[in-house]
Amino acid sequence: MTWWHILLWIIVPYVAMAVFVVGHWWRYRRDQFSWTSRSTQLLDRRVLGWASPAFHYGALAAVGGHVIGLLIPASFTNAIGIDEHAYRWIAAIAGAIAGAVSLIGFLGLVYRRITSDRVRRNTTREDLLTYLLLTVLICLGCWMTFAHNLATHAPYNYRPTIAHWWRSLFYLHPNVRAVLGAPTVYKVHAVIAWVFWGAFPFSRLVHAWSIPFQYLGRPYILYRRRFQAAR
Repeated sequence: MTWWHILLWIIVPYVAMAVFVVGHWWRYRRDQFSWTSRSTQLLDRRVLGWASPAFHYGALAAVGGHVIGLLIPASFTNAIGIDEHAYRWIAAIAGAIAGAVSLIGFLGLVYRRITSDRVRRNTTREDLLTYLLLTVLICLGCWMTFAHNLATHAPYNYRPTIAHWWRSLFYLHPNVRAVLGAPTVYKVHAVIAWVFWGAFPFSRLVHAWSIPFQYLGRPYILYRRRFQAAR
């Protein structure tokens, strides 16, 4: 194991985790006014109406699939009666749907930001970095799903390698050798993902943690007329 392997598969993940946690704390303490999505809906809403929901729902499904696929070992799914063949098809079909929906939505958002002059003028450097990382992640994810899983009779099984390495990071005993045998596209996807999560606290994506759950339990708002209705 070389220093390059240590950098990519140990240092980068742990630095990204630390920056993710500390970065959120720092930004919330020092810069709460920027803790927002900086919505540009008022500037141009034609494409946003369908592109934003497609991207958000597709991305949430993709993230959920990643967590399940990386967190749950093969021994557990085998124990509950889901063999590797069935798991492969469930993961591939669900991942393909989520990836396609998020990709379509993301392309719509990119098209809107490029073609709308007002939206483009409100794009920051942080937005450009976020879009670049998302472009790489989504494209690589779709390539792995369609080319490495659905379009081949011998799909790559990432659970003994990538997933095992990912879980070992949280055991504080990184298994670097588990990831070294993975295809290059999976390795690049993993490294870019850690960079993305490290940049997350400094982007507009922090609004994901500001879901107004309190609205579900708040009292109804009662509206009354200021003046009596005309008879």
